[in-house]
Amino acid sequence: MQPPRILPALALLLLAACGGAPARQAAPTEDPAVAECRAEASRSDTVREAWRAANLSSSGEQERTRARVADAEARALNDCLRRRGVIRGGGVERVRPPSFF
Repeated sequence: MQPPRILPALALLLLAACGGAPARQAAPTEDPAVAECRAEASRSDTVREAWRAANLSSSGEQERTRARVADAEARALNDCLRRRGVIRGGGVERVRPPSFF
């Protein structure tokens, strides 16, 4: 006599039913100073200059332009946060992906 094949499948289903959904965490609220700095960074002169100097004629140039704009926004955000005392100066510069230009 062979053991019933349904028992292992039934055991797995019972174990899966006991799992339950993970608890949802509330989204963290952003500090008003950080929100203001993000807005200021997106309107900064360095970001505008990066878009102004863009030549979007090829996909490679579009990627480089996006990288320049993202870098300019990150620098402007960090500068604003340092000016307001939200973060301290110093630290390590973020790793940049290699590019060919």
